[in-house]
Amino acid sequence: MLSPLVRRATYLQWAFLVLGGALLMPYMMAGSLIGGVMGVSAASGDPIQPLVFLAVLPLVAATGLVLPVRVLEATAARSLLGAEIAPLPAEWASGRRSWSERRRTATWFTLHLGVGGVMAGLTLVIVPFVVVVILLPVTGTPFDLGVVEPLRAVWWGGPLLGVALLVALVYLIAGVGAVLARSAPKLLGPSPAQRLALLEERVRRQAVRNSLARELHDSLGHALSVVTIQAGASTRILDRDPVAVRAALGVIEETARAALEELDQVLRVLREQDHDPSTAPSRTLADLGDLVDATGAAAEVAGDLAAVPTVVSREMYRIAQESLTNALRHGSGPVRLALAVYDDHLELDVYNPAGRTPGRSGRGVGGMRERVTLLGGDFDAGPVGGEWHVSVRLPLRP
Repeated sequence: MLSPLVRRATYLQWAFLVLGGALLMPYMMAGSLIGGVMGVSAASGDPIQPLVFLAVLPLVAATGLVLPVRVLEATAARSLLGAEIAPLPAEWASGRRSWSERRRTATWFTLHLGVGGVMAGLTLVIVPFVVVVILLPVTGTPFDLGVVEPLRAVWWGGPLLGVALLVALVYLIAGVGAVLARSAPKLLGPSPAQRLALLEERVRRQAVRNSLARELHDSLGHALSVVTIQAGASTRILDRDPVAVRAALGVIEETARAALEELDQVLRVLREQDHDPSTAPSRTLADLGDLVDATGAAAEVAGDLAAVPTVVSREMYRIAQESLTNALRHGSGPVRLALAVYDDHLELDVYNPAGRTPGRSGRGVGGMRERVTLLGGDFDAGPVGGEWHVSVRLPLRP
């Protein structure tokens, strides 16, 4: 059974470190070449080698600053280290890199190649040594390792030392790999400012999607109410007034078609993950005439609806739709709607003979009040003189 620190993933982490050592080799060769030109010996095994290693690390860091190595390093860290690195949005990844991102990438690139070079060197030294000392009891050695002769005195000393060194190397690799895996998201993932921006964007999109879902509820609820009322009326006058029945069926057809179109548009937006939901089409007061015609309400409109800002126009349309829907569901007579546009505000009044208490189904009065509150307006709904009255006042510049 594997230790929690040493798992199968340890060997992938080992490969990641050896890859770092392999990437470091061109820098070491360049450093050795420069040392040779300057008359400094830098052959393998010379004491000058650690100095060459330290001397080339600034060059590695400069490479990370200049070259776009982040994508390759992030891919390797995910695949071999198992690091959970959040991908950058496409527009950020393809855009101009900030100096903060360059510095973090250079730090990681230097860490990968530096630590990878050390661990790859230890692997090249320890693994052959382990093979030699494990086989020491049954074979000789053509070279003096310094510890061979003492180990010959005790036949089991060589295998024991070899196994201990190999286990120590594996645990060292696992520990280094775990540290790198925890460091990778900070150095290769989004910066704190970028993570905050991503979170804000996700919250904004979720809020817009919730708004679309609410509008879809209002729209479909209204359409179903109109269809139900018109179909019920048609069955009662089917034999007496074919013309009225034909008109009612036309209203049912238009209302159902409009609801299906809006449903299709909203669902298309919600399905497209990369699509900005705030760009979804939405009905405004420009569509109020169709809404009134479908419900058969008597409407009075005063003022220029085109001068109403889009946000206010959209929300007022939904409030009017919900008011008419409640009137159809819960009222018991003709509905009157009055809309007036003033210089700094917009007023809506809806009257219908009071029937059952409205607003008990779905969002109802609570949903309308929420919309008005968000826009800084005034809302009131309740019985007045035997009628149910909905009164809304919205500022044109909320």
